[in-house]
Amino acid sequence: MANTLNTSFKRAQFDFSSVLGILGAFIFFLGFALISPLIIALIYGEAIWNTFLYSAAIAFVVGGALYYFFKTDRELRIREGFLVVSLTWLFLSLVGALPFVISGILPSYTDAVFETMSGLTTTGATIMGGTTSDGFHNPQIETLPKSILFWRSLAHWLGGMGIIVLSLAILPLLGVGGMQLFQAESPGPTADKLTPRVQETAKLLWGIYVAFTATEFLLLWLHPSMDWFDSINHAFATLATGGFSTKNSSIAAFDSVYVDVIIIIFMFLAGINFAMHFRLLKGDAESFFNNRETRFYSLITLVSIIVITLSLWFFDGYSIGSALRYGAFQAVAIITTTGFGTDNYEVWYSFGAFFLFLLFFTGGCAGSTGGGPKMIRWMIIIRNSYREVKQIVHPKAILPIRIGEKTVDPNIQRTVLSFFMLYIFVFGLGALIMASMGYGMDSAIGASIACLGNIGPGWGEFGPTDNFAQIPYVGKWVLILLMMIGRLEIFTVLLLFTPTFWKQ
Repeated sequence: MANTLNTSFKRAQFDFSSVLGILGAFIFFLGFALISPLIIALIYGEAIWNTFLYSAAIAFVVGGALYYFFKTDRELRIREGFLVVSLTWLFLSLVGALPFVISGILPSYTDAVFETMSGLTTTGATIMGGTTSDGFHNPQIETLPKSILFWRSLAHWLGGMGIIVLSLAILPLLGVGGMQLFQAESPGPTADKLTPRVQETAKLLWGIYVAFTATEFLLLWLHPSMDWFDSINHAFATLATGGFSTKNSSIAAFDSVYVDVIIIIFMFLAGINFAMHFRLLKGDAESFFNNRETRFYSLITLVSIIVITLSLWFFDGYSIGSALRYGAFQAVAIITTTGFGTDNYEVWYSFGAFFLFLLFFTGGCAGSTGGGPKMIRWMIIIRNSYREVKQIVHPKAILPIRIGEKTVDPNIQRTVLSFFMLYIFVFGLGALIMASMGYGMDSAIGASIACLGNIGPGWGEFGPTDNFAQIPYVGKWVLILLMMIGRLEIFTVLLLFTPTFWKQ
């Protein structure tokens, strides 16, 4: 009897050795990622090339030591999978911030972590170009070394599809317990497996991701306003729905209809479930075009473009061509949570500006690189509301919620409702904390939803022409947490703060 209790007790414990070992593997992988900006620094003859060498060395030593001393072949349990995911995003941001600090570009480690977390979570909120609360002037984006700009964009690209999904694709050592990591990291109510093996699924998703990135890179490079460096950085940021640009004024700096159209197309594609892209490329066009979430996402995007275009044309005096150009770009940039800018939406007439603000709460499809609540959740909420109205009229009727021909499981319905309640609560709490620091309502709300929704630019003092440098350091750590919560779909992070998660 005693042996049985002892065995049960041991099984209930967290295997922190497994957690530390896998965390070490991710940090070690980050060391390889840091080699890329080192090469860029050497190409452009930048003196800070050794910054990335030192940072990579630290990642290799720390990550390698953790993996060597704590590696295990034991299957991960679900709770350990959630813990690994949350700690991975945090620790990769802590290590990924080293180039900013070692180079001296950002003397504040908090600012460096903020910029890195913003990159990895594909938020795109930046502290560059502003003055910090202690009076330090952060450099303008266009004065940054090429290698630093590349590192910011690469962080986007790695975080877009998910560093964990990438690792599952290329590191067989994570094949054990891989599904727990894949489910914890994948955005949306469910993780769509394309093949029986999670490792093969990750490879397929990343193959599509790389192909789209390469295609956009080549199309952007064709335009004379973009050299190869601008093209690759903006391709990284677009497919990741991130928003970091190599220019202070974002995409507006290129002043090109061609560039705008290419980026709109690829932002829209990045907002679609990559499983749908896989099926389309395999010749299953019917599955792609009949997918209810894809159709709903396309409808919301089309309606948003029309409404904002008409608002700019009728209220703001834009020509119909300019209204369509700027309205379409900003609508798609916000819906997909990319956050690129070609126009200052804060000076728009209130109707168009408020409509765009509502889009901050939408997001792309589940299984896309976009942030936000996701379209499938909105579909379930809308169907549930409609069902409740019908239930009042027909109280004895059994009215299941359907998406297409599939009935939505009641457990998923409850999870979605809980998600929205938590999302609004966390958003409100974040805004309240920012308001307590003296920011006005529009700024507080804008900062909270911009970071929680992984959008980047917000409102008020954090609008599309501003930055987040001025925020006190405590406020920046709050926003860092919001970015991580938003990227990992709230539950993954908030679970760690519940007593139930840690109970034996």
